[in-house]
Amino acid sequence: MGSVNKVILVGNLGRDAELRYTPGGSPVATLNLATTEVWNDKAGQRQEKTEWHRVVLWGKTAESLNEYLTKGKQIYVEGRLQTRQWDDKDGNKRYTTEIRGDRIVLLGGGGGGGARQQTRAATPAGEEAIGEPVTELTDDDIPF
Repeated sequence: MGSVNKVILVGNLGRDAELRYTPGGSPVATLNLATTEVWNDKAGQRQEKTEWHRVVLWGKTAESLNEYLTKGKQIYVEGRLQTRQWDDKDGNKRYTTEIRGDRIVLLGGGGGGGARQQTRAATPAGEEAIGEPVTELTDDDIPF
């Protein structure tokens, strides 16, 4: 049997995307995405926990969406987990696990936008599609 490496996140950007270029000229954008879980504890008190995710976009996706990926913007990300290894300046092995984003959809809210706004999606091939306006996601919108 095969294996699956699939990540789906909906969250808010903690800062503007950072676009850089590799020495070979390939564009790469780095995002910091926050997802927040809210629940009531046994005493009925509201509790909240935020997880931070590092998302990396490559190629035309990184370039075409960079200007729209601003702090506070709510986005939908599809991608896969990827772990990188490198040696630090002292020769120690370092590791980081991040999400390699394959598909990004800009959702309404955040980044100075209103509750309803046009969505933009980038596919792995780098094409950009503009969709119908959407409202905030609810549990009924998520297919699982």
